[in-house]
Amino acid sequence: MVPFRLLSVLAAGALAVGAASVPVHAVPVSPAPVSDPASLVDPFIGTSNAADDFPGADTPFGMVQWSPDTSPHRPDGGGYEYKDSALTGFGLTHIAGPGCRAAGDIPVLPTVGAVDSAATDSFSHANESATPGSYTVSLDNGVKTELTATTRSGMARFTFPSTSRANLLFKLTASANGDTAAEFGVVNDRELRGKVTSGNFCGEGNSYTVYYDMVFDQPFRHSGTAVAAATPSTPRTHASPNAPEAPNKPVLHGDVPGTPNTFAPRASGSDGYVTFDTTTHRAVQAKVGISYVSAADAVGNRQAENPGWNLAKVRGAAHDAWKSLLGRVRITGGTPDRQTVFYTALYHALLHPNVISDTNGRYPGFDGKTHTVDKGHGAAYANYSGWDVYRSQAQLEGLVAPKIASDTAQSMVDDYRQTGLFPKWSENNGETYVMVGDPADEIIADYHAFGARNFDTATALKGMIAEATVPNNNRPGLTYLEQLGWLPSNGKYGCCNFYGPASTTLEYNSADFAISAFAGALGHAADQHRFADRAQDWQNLFHHDSGFIRPRDTSGTWTGGFSPTSGKNFVEGDSWQYTPMVPFNLHGLATAMGGDAAMAKYLDTDLSSLTGAGGYTNLGNEPSLNIPWEYDYIGRPYETQKVVRQVQDQIWTDSPSGLAGNDDLGEMSSWYVWSALGMYPETPGTADLALGSPLFPQAVITLPSGRTLTINGTGAADDAPYVQSATWNGAAWNAARAPGGALTGGGTLTYVLGATPNTSWASAPSAAPPSYPGAPAYSDVGTSGDTAAATADFDGAGFSYSTHALATAGVTPGAKVTVGGVTFTWPDVAPGARDNYEANGQTVPASGSGSISFLGAANNGPVSGTATVTYTDGTTQSVPLGLSDWTLSAGAASPRADNTIALTMPYRNHAGTASDSTTTYVFATTPVALSPGKTVSSVRLPSDVASGGLHVFAIGFGGAASAPGRS
Repeated sequence: MVPFRLLSVLAAGALAVGAASVPVHAVPVSPAPVSDPASLVDPFIGTSNAADDFPGADTPFGMVQWSPDTSPHRPDGGGYEYKDSALTGFGLTHIAGPGCRAAGDIPVLPTVGAVDSAATDSFSHANESATPGSYTVSLDNGVKTELTATTRSGMARFTFPSTSRANLLFKLTASANGDTAAEFGVVNDRELRGKVTSGNFCGEGNSYTVYYDMVFDQPFRHSGTAVAAATPSTPRTHASPNAPEAPNKPVLHGDVPGTPNTFAPRASGSDGYVTFDTTTHRAVQAKVGISYVSAADAVGNRQAENPGWNLAKVRGAAHDAWKSLLGRVRITGGTPDRQTVFYTALYHALLHPNVISDTNGRYPGFDGKTHTVDKGHGAAYANYSGWDVYRSQAQLEGLVAPKIASDTAQSMVDDYRQTGLFPKWSENNGETYVMVGDPADEIIADYHAFGARNFDTATALKGMIAEATVPNNNRPGLTYLEQLGWLPSNGKYGCCNFYGPASTTLEYNSADFAISAFAGALGHAADQHRFADRAQDWQNLFHHDSGFIRPRDTSGTWTGGFSPTSGKNFVEGDSWQYTPMVPFNLHGLATAMGGDAAMAKYLDTDLSSLTGAGGYTNLGNEPSLNIPWEYDYIGRPYETQKVVRQVQDQIWTDSPSGLAGNDDLGEMSSWYVWSALGMYPETPGTADLALGSPLFPQAVITLPSGRTLTINGTGAADDAPYVQSATWNGAAWNAARAPGGALTGGGTLTYVLGATPNTSWASAPSAAPPSYPGAPAYSDVGTSGDTAAATADFDGAGFSYSTHALATAGVTPGAKVTVGGVTFTWPDVAPGARDNYEANGQTVPASGSGSISFLGAANNGPVSGTATVTYTDGTTQSVPLGLSDWTLSAGAASPRADNTIALTMPYRNHAGTASDSTTTYVFATTPVALSPGKTVSSVRLPSDVASGGLHVFAIGFGGAASAPGRS
């Protein structure tokens, strides 16, 4: 089959992943449903090219991942680089594809001969194999190692040569990030017990302790300890909050809270070993239980989950667990390598989060205390790569593993109960504050939207709202967001690992929308509307003249030196990659860009590279994952179909290097699963699905309700990504969104696919997936009570109007202010609430005729721009709008010629000193004549303000007019 290539300009940004990474093309398999999905998984996919997955033995969401660590590379989290040819040990814990070193605890290495704690074992890929729940390798030293696992225990068989010096080294000091303490204890000649303390993810300083207990089926002859050099730990970094950051390489920015147990790695420590005589019995079997609570619980986990010595039985049970879970998505047809890539991606997407509770229900809490799993729940879970997995992994988990997702949501609620904060990027029972945003909001709302409902939703919503409204460590800069409507580039954030203010504003907006969606699902209409409105703060950073999200400072001035290809003020990306990150209001984004055609042009350019070349889209990292689906929202779903197939062909292949960038606990893999099904969860907190096209002739998904969703791809082939037509339960379907109720009631969605685009299918505006614009709302807090001066920030420096002084001047919430024959209505809001528009292209509903005037003031003024009036008949008129500085430069300036002082106050409030004696003013602009006989329907405020802030409190009509504005 000829490789499918539609975007010729991609060559400049082509992904270099080695000769093995070619598009997947092979003879299609027979059209029969896959009977054993686990048998198709290749755990070696993603073990090179910095994806950092691991090939070892595990169970779905398990506590144990008994997997090899390789030398010299030992990649972050996964520990295994396919290009390496030596093993340093088989660690009991691993994390798939994080951006920093993690886990890799208690490596065990079989050696022959003299004990050497620094030993490595060479091996060849020809002598290793892996399937879900099983890993086997025959080492060059003659030892065959077979590994398998239960949820909380591992089992191994080490078949040694006939020798009196068959060793198992316990490299306790060799956790991926080193260890602060390690213990190696001999219980008897068949049992070992101990613990290690590690952590320090990304240099943050978190710590955890993992206990182990291992028993053997034959006695060892010797045991002992040996001093070993400890594994170096990740150093702490202190980058600037605005510093550019490389994709997939998170670093710490500024201060992070102290942890209850400070991580202090040792320069050296004691490793352990045992030696067997295998001259008679060459095979040594071992069973190990682990626990994050106690050694006794490690024993209990081992005994409860694996009481016998039947390795084949345990291996079979692990395989069956994967077969059952992966079988909730049953595909038919496609090529063998496509099937392997698909089920391997699904497998990787369901490795995390991980069970952290023991079989007796005990688990370590984030408060440093031991807790018990809540009644009605199966386990407690940990390891949340929040910034990554909220985008599509959480939705997939909720869909195919709703019981696990419900328990995970409850675990997050319990974390909140224990500490007052939801987990953000946590390793085991410790928060690291790595990455930005408030992703727990999206994760929990996504779980609920996709069918995981068995958790304390009331406490979840209460906690989400608290975290979104009361200053806390998870949302640094929250006060700026509430008072200014954006996170400024020159703000002061203190704790906790705050950076990338422009993109972090967008992260908070998505989190707010997720709260809105979750509140709406629970019947809390007021909160639903409140957070949907605040989610629209992205508009405060959208620069209408350039068409990009841009950083601003506290005064409202656009931050200088902006380039859309610079990562400054962004997180692991740039403005080309972040401007489209308004997943809940893409219609609004298209409107801001100038319409669907303008947004299409933007997307065409942005998607001219899929790998970050030129600063454009990088589908190897999370900020770009939403972009290919956005054509659905502007009447061009055929472009989504094309680009998604290109991504599938270029980035995902059936090879160790067949995944670009960190897998990030299954987030990247989950994107592939959704894309192969022909859909994507674009909008956080909702079950909305933007449609692409299916990769397989059929996929049958078992839904949380027990019903099934069948997706048929008639004519599916690698070179046939284009939807020609579609039906839903037999009736024509002509929309680029999944049918309502598809994920609850099930049904059959059937596509007819072809090699040429059908540009008319699902192209109507009504066919787009939903956008959620919220209601027009004020964007800035300009007034405060005299006893609560910190609740407002009119000028970005902490100063604001005094509500008491305004009242003395005759102005209270909802009061009328008449100037020059024009009557304005002062905002009817409480002190400390948003009460003015800081002009940046907002469209404000208004109704009137005759003439128009504005009531407001500027900070760092005077400031001017051009407003646009839209009439009920659709015609428009440009109106000049300029306002004087609210203090007249501390009395040193005069009002603009077209301004009249409407209000004068003898002092202003300040967050730090309560008030000062600077006189403040509010101005009314000279009325401008409107088109005779026409009625205004809305006013678009200026978007061309270069510096300072132009604040409008009210719009009025009538009165004597100056010359009309430009038509």
